[in-house]
Amino acid sequence: MGVKKSLQTGGNLLNLLSSILTVLSTTTNYWTRQQGGHSGLWQECTHGKCSNIPCQNTVAVSAACMVLAATFSIVALGIGIRIQCREAESRRSQNTIVLLFLSGLLLLIALAVYTSKNAWKPEVFFSWSYFFGWLALPFLFIAGNQHEGKRVETTPLEDSPPQKLPSHLFFLAKSTITSSDFPAPALQDTRWKRPWNPHP
Repeated sequence: MGVKKSLQTGGNLLNLLSSILTVLSTTTNYWTRQQGGHSGLWQECTHGKCSNIPCQNTVAVSAACMVLAATFSIVALGIGIRIQCREAESRRSQNTIVLLFLSGLLLLIALAVYTSKNAWKPEVFFSWSYFFGWLALPFLFIAGNQHEGKRVETTPLEDSPPQKLPSHLFFLAKSTITSSDFPAPALQDTRWKRPWNPHP
């Protein structure tokens, strides 16, 4: 397996892992634990009974960013698999990089907003759904770096079109070449080698 295939496989595997972690973090209700229950982005469970969380700005922003992050990560995974299977052009690889970094940025915003809301509550403890989101974050950026390395590797120098010499440099090089650089071959005196010469 060459460098290109290794980068493609590594980037797609990391993207798959980050997508799974992001989806699990978004859909489960174990972001925080408190006495008698736990809560997530959508529901709050107390003594085994779950109910929808009342509308709150910080939770709504976190939920929206998490949904967008999961969506962009899954779309980037699909594009990455298509690139690996069909050897697509580098423009699609660049789209994958943008989607991965955008997904990571949205994930970071969601986690930061949720942390700022609950970090000051002494009775609230963060749980595994919350930590799954933080765990997916470095995988997204590493996957983006893998795809960036693959994009650079798929455009080698020898495949680039030949560079033309600028016109001013061409005339400058032409003017510096004179006839002294290429001397004419010496003419041989063949007058005395002729078999008959009427004028010695």
